Amino acid sequence: MIFTKTDIEGIYILTPHIFTDTRGYFFESYNQQEFINHGLNYNFVQDNQSFSRYGTIRGLHFQTGTHAQAKLVRVISGTVLDVAVDIRRNSPTYGRHVAVELSGENQQQLLIPRGFAHGFSVLSETAIFAYKCDNFYCKEAEGGLCVNDPDLKIDWQIDTSKANILERDLNHPLLKDLSPCF
Repeated sequence: MIFTKTDIEGIYILTPHIFTDTRGYFFESYNQQEFINHGLNYNFVQDNQSFSRYGTIRGLHFQTGTHAQAKLVRVISGTVLDVAVDIRRNSPTYGRHVAVELSGENQQQLLIPRGFAHGFSVLSETAIFAYKCDNFYCKEAEGGLCVNDPDLKIDWQIDTSKANILERDLNHPLLKDLSPCF
């Protein structure tokens, strides 16, 4: 697996070595020893999966306090634009984001450490999205940023005025109004 650093400390794009033959393909989607070899010591404890249709935006979500989560995200089928926003107050990249196109074709993954709000937009007709978390979900620790916060300048690569977005995701606070949580 190839680990590529992004412009924001702690976020990596992972590209698997894909082995193909007449039967199809094979690759390791996760190997704990590979992570350790790159100085990344995560203990993933929960796997999640979602199905979404074109034009959906999910996010920008995070868990706070002792329930904060690192995530290893990937797309099984379809294509999404995956976004992670740095919400670590003392970070030199606070408020900046990384956006990466993940698909069932490129098989890339995004490693997102704790302290980031996360979301994605669906660019294909449908998408199956899967991710690992290093902490269990806790409803009381839910947090979010407004997906169309103008200060974030996220280009979701879809028409956000027609996007399928939950009302709660539109009503999350703007970054400038976010209470310190990391």
